[in-house]
Amino acid sequence: MKLLYAEDEISMSEAVVDILTYHKYIVDAVYDGEEALDYALAEQYDGIILDIMMPKKDGFEVVKTLRQKGINTPVLLLTAKAEVEDRIAGLDMGADDYLPKPFVMGELLARVRAMLRRKETFTPDILKCSNISLNMQSYELSNGKQAFVLPKLEYQLMEIFMLNRGIYLSSEDLLVKVWGYDTDAELGTVWVYISYLRKRLAALEANVAITAKRNVGYTLEVVG
Repeated sequence: MKLLYAEDEISMSEAVVDILTYHKYIVDAVYDGEEALDYALAEQYDGIILDIMMPKKDGFEVVKTLRQKGINTPVLLLTAKAEVEDRIAGLDMGADDYLPKPFVMGELLARVRAMLRRKETFTPDILKCSNISLNMQSYELSNGKQAFVLPKLEYQLMEIFMLNRGIYLSSEDLLVKVWGYDTDAELGTVWVYISYLRKRLAALEANVAITAKRNVGYTLEVVG
Protein backbone atom coordinates (compact mmCIF):
# COMPACT_ATOMS: atom_id res chain seq x y z
CA MET A 1 0.00 0.00 0.00
CA LYS A 2 1.37 3.42 -0.95
CA LEU A 3 0.77 6.48 1.23
CA LEU A 4 1.48 10.19 0.85
CA TYR A 5 2.37 11.83 4.17
CA ALA A 6 2.57 15.63 4.44
CA GLU A 7 4.05 17.08 7.65
CA ASP A 8 6.30 20.13 8.01
CA GLU A 9 7.84 19.07 11.34
CA ILE A 10 10.84 17.03 10.21
CA SER A 11 11.28 15.04 13.43
CA MET A 12 7.59 14.11 13.50
CA SER A 13 7.69 13.17 9.83
CA GLU A 14 10.72 10.91 10.27
CA ALA A 15 9.16 9.15 13.27
CA VAL A 16 5.85 8.50 11.52
CA VAL A 17 7.53 7.39 8.27
CA ASP A 18 9.69 4.92 10.24
CA ILE A 19 6.59 3.41 11.89
CA LEU A 20 4.61 3.21 8.65
CA THR A 21 7.54 1.71 6.76
CA TYR A 22 8.08 -0.84 9.52
CA HIS A 23 4.44 -1.89 9.02
CA LYS A 24 5.14 -2.47 5.31
CA TYR A 25 3.62 0.71 3.88
CA ILE A 26 5.37 2.54 1.04
CA VAL A 27 5.52 6.22 2.05
CA ASP A 28 6.29 9.41 0.15
CA ALA A 29 7.02 12.17 2.68
CA VAL A 30 6.59 15.85 1.78
CA TYR A 31 6.93 18.95 3.93
CA ASP A 32 4.54 21.61 2.68
CA GLY A 33 1.07 21.87 1.17
CA GLU A 34 2.15 22.77 -2.35
CA GLU A 35 4.39 19.72 -2.54
CA ALA A 36 1.60 17.56 -1.11
CA LEU A 37 -0.80 18.74 -3.79
CA ASP A 38 1.75 18.22 -6.58
CA TYR A 39 2.50 14.66 -5.45
CA ALA A 40 -1.16 13.78 -4.94
CA LEU A 41 -2.02 14.96 -8.46
CA ALA A 42 0.95 13.25 -10.10
CA GLU A 43 0.98 9.86 -8.36
CA GLN A 44 -1.53 7.17 -7.47
CA TYR A 45 -1.84 6.65 -3.71
CA ASP A 46 -3.93 4.32 -1.61
CA GLY A 47 -4.26 6.96 1.10
CA ILE A 48 -3.10 10.47 2.03
CA ILE A 49 -2.19 11.69 5.52
CA LEU A 50 -2.24 15.49 5.74
CA ASP A 51 -1.19 17.80 8.53
CA ILE A 52 -3.48 20.84 8.48
CA MET A 53 -0.97 23.48 9.61
CA MET A 54 1.58 23.49 6.78
CA PRO A 55 3.44 26.23 4.89
CA LYS A 56 2.44 27.38 1.38
CA LYS A 57 -0.94 25.57 1.47
CA ASP A 58 -2.74 24.22 4.51
CA GLY A 59 -4.28 20.78 4.64
CA PHE A 60 -7.81 22.15 4.20
CA GLU A 61 -6.81 23.81 0.92
CA VAL A 62 -5.04 20.69 -0.32
CA VAL A 63 -7.96 18.33 0.30
CA LYS A 64 -10.46 20.84 -1.12
CA THR A 65 -8.42 21.21 -4.33
CA LEU A 66 -8.02 17.44 -4.68
CA ARG A 67 -11.77 16.89 -4.43
CA GLN A 68 -12.46 19.69 -6.91
CA LYS A 69 -10.11 17.99 -9.37
CA GLY A 70 -11.86 14.63 -8.95
CA ILE A 71 -9.13 12.97 -6.86
CA ASN A 72 -11.03 10.77 -4.42
CA THR A 73 -8.11 9.11 -2.64
CA PRO A 74 -9.08 8.79 1.04
CA VAL A 75 -7.57 11.49 3.27
CA LEU A 76 -6.75 11.45 6.99
CA LEU A 77 -6.20 14.91 8.49
CA LEU A 78 -3.73 15.41 11.34
CA THR A 79 -3.65 18.63 13.36
CA ALA A 80 -3.00 20.23 16.71
CA LYS A 81 -6.34 21.96 16.25
CA ALA A 82 -8.96 19.91 18.05
CA GLU A 83 -11.88 22.33 17.86
CA VAL A 84 -15.15 20.90 16.62
CA GLU A 85 -15.37 23.60 13.93
CA ASP A 86 -12.05 22.51 12.43
CA ARG A 87 -13.07 18.87 12.36
CA ILE A 88 -16.35 19.78 10.67
CA ALA A 89 -14.55 22.02 8.15
CA GLY A 90 -12.10 19.30 7.20
CA LEU A 91 -14.77 16.66 6.77
CA ASP A 92 -17.00 19.03 4.81
CA MET A 93 -14.13 19.73 2.40
CA GLY A 94 -13.81 16.01 1.64
CA ALA A 95 -11.53 14.49 4.28
CA ASP A 96 -12.43 10.96 5.37
CA ASP A 97 -11.14 11.01 8.94
CA TYR A 98 -9.56 13.32 11.49
CA LEU A 99 -6.92 12.65 14.17
CA PRO A 100 -5.88 15.42 16.62
CA LYS A 101 -2.29 15.80 17.80
CA PRO A 102 -0.71 14.55 19.94
CA PHE A 103 -1.65 11.00 19.02
CA VAL A 104 -0.29 7.57 19.84
CA MET A 105 1.15 5.61 16.93
CA GLY A 106 -1.22 2.71 17.55
CA GLU A 107 -4.23 4.92 16.93
CA LEU A 108 -2.66 6.39 13.80
CA LEU A 109 -2.07 2.89 12.43
CA ALA A 110 -5.65 1.91 13.24
CA ARG A 111 -6.98 5.00 11.45
CA VAL A 112 -4.79 4.26 8.42
CA ARG A 113 -6.00 0.65 8.30
CA ALA A 114 -9.62 1.81 8.49
CA MET A 115 -9.00 4.36 5.74
CA LEU A 116 -7.40 1.76 3.48
CA ARG A 117 -10.23 -0.72 4.02
CA ARG A 118 -12.37 1.80 2.18
CA LYS A 119 -9.87 2.28 -0.63
CA GLU A 120 -11.77 0.13 -3.10
CA THR A 121 -14.31 2.95 -3.21
CA PHE A 122 -11.63 5.35 -4.36
CA THR A 123 -8.85 3.55 -6.23
CA PRO A 124 -8.87 1.00 -9.02
CA ASP A 125 -8.04 -2.66 -8.45
CA ILE A 126 -5.97 -2.68 -11.62
CA LEU A 127 -2.73 -0.77 -12.16
CA LYS A 128 -1.89 0.03 -15.78
CA CYS A 129 1.26 1.06 -17.58
CA SER A 130 1.22 1.16 -21.38
CA ASN A 131 0.02 -2.27 -22.61
CA ILE A 132 0.54 -4.00 -19.24
CA SER A 133 -1.89 -4.25 -16.32
CA LEU A 134 -1.49 -5.65 -12.81
CA ASN A 135 -4.61 -6.89 -11.03
CA MET A 136 -4.21 -6.09 -7.32
CA GLN A 137 -6.78 -8.71 -6.32
CA SER A 138 -5.81 -11.70 -8.47
CA TYR A 139 -2.05 -10.89 -8.79
CA GLU A 140 -2.36 -11.24 -12.57
CA LEU A 141 0.15 -9.47 -14.79
CA SER A 142 -1.47 -9.19 -18.22
CA ASN A 143 -1.18 -7.72 -21.70
CA GLY A 144 -4.91 -8.20 -22.34
CA LYS A 145 -4.42 -11.48 -24.18
CA GLN A 146 -2.06 -13.44 -21.96
CA ALA A 147 -1.59 -13.31 -18.20
CA PHE A 148 0.66 -14.65 -15.47
CA VAL A 149 -0.44 -15.06 -11.85
CA LEU A 150 2.58 -13.76 -9.98
CA PRO A 151 3.92 -15.36 -6.81
CA LYS A 152 3.66 -13.06 -3.79
CA LEU A 153 7.17 -11.60 -3.84
CA GLU A 154 7.13 -11.00 -7.59
CA TYR A 155 3.73 -9.35 -7.26
CA GLN A 156 4.90 -7.05 -4.44
CA LEU A 157 7.96 -6.05 -6.43
CA MET A 158 5.92 -5.39 -9.58
CA GLU A 159 3.35 -3.39 -7.61
CA ILE A 160 6.11 -1.16 -6.21
CA PHE A 161 7.51 -0.57 -9.70
CA MET A 162 4.08 0.28 -11.15
CA LEU A 163 3.25 2.62 -8.27
CA ASN A 164 6.62 4.36 -8.67
CA ARG A 165 6.90 4.59 -12.44
CA GLY A 166 9.88 6.68 -13.48
CA ILE A 167 11.29 6.79 -9.95
CA TYR A 168 14.58 4.98 -9.35
CA LEU A 169 14.62 2.67 -6.33
CA SER A 170 17.85 1.21 -5.00
CA SER A 171 18.33 -2.48 -4.28
CA GLU A 172 18.38 -1.60 -0.58
CA ASP A 173 15.03 0.23 -0.88
CA LEU A 174 13.45 -2.69 -2.71
CA LEU A 175 14.81 -5.24 -0.26
CA VAL A 176 13.28 -3.36 2.70
CA LYS A 177 9.96 -2.66 0.96
CA VAL A 178 9.40 -6.25 -0.20
CA TRP A 179 11.33 -8.46 2.22
CA GLY A 180 11.25 -6.18 5.30
CA TYR A 181 13.85 -4.73 7.65
CA ASP A 182 14.55 -7.98 9.46
CA THR A 183 15.06 -10.13 6.37
CA ASP A 184 18.00 -12.50 5.99
CA ALA A 185 17.79 -12.15 2.20
CA GLU A 186 20.86 -10.83 0.37
CA LEU A 187 20.82 -7.81 -1.94
CA GLY A 188 21.38 -10.21 -4.84
CA THR A 189 17.91 -11.62 -4.20
CA VAL A 190 16.44 -8.38 -5.52
CA TRP A 191 18.29 -8.81 -8.81
CA VAL A 192 17.07 -12.41 -9.09
CA TYR A 193 13.43 -11.39 -8.73
CA ILE A 194 13.86 -8.48 -11.12
CA SER A 195 15.19 -10.97 -13.67
CA TYR A 196 12.05 -13.10 -13.14
CA LEU A 197 9.84 -10.07 -13.81
CA ARG A 198 11.87 -9.09 -16.89
CA LYS A 199 11.31 -12.55 -18.36
CA ARG A 200 7.57 -12.29 -17.73
CA LEU A 201 7.42 -8.83 -19.32
CA ALA A 202 9.32 -10.13 -22.33
CA ALA A 203 6.92 -13.08 -22.66
CA LEU A 204 3.99 -10.64 -22.57
CA GLU A 205 5.66 -8.49 -25.27
CA ALA A 206 5.37 -5.57 -22.88
CA ASN A 207 5.98 -1.99 -23.95
CA VAL A 208 7.52 -1.37 -20.54
CA ALA A 209 10.79 -2.54 -19.01
CA ILE A 210 12.56 -2.55 -15.67
CA THR A 211 15.67 -0.53 -16.39
CA ALA A 212 18.75 0.06 -14.25
CA LYS A 213 20.98 3.08 -13.71
CA ARG A 214 24.41 2.32 -12.31
CA ASN A 215 24.80 3.29 -8.63
CA VAL A 216 21.22 4.61 -8.58
CA GLY A 217 18.74 1.77 -8.85
CA TYR A 218 15.87 0.36 -10.88
CA THR A 219 12.73 1.84 -12.37
CA LEU A 220 9.81 0.87 -14.63
CA GLU A 221 9.56 2.87 -17.83
CA VAL A 222 7.77 2.76 -21.15
CA VAL A 223 10.14 1.65 -23.92
CA GLY A 224 7.89 1.04 -26.89
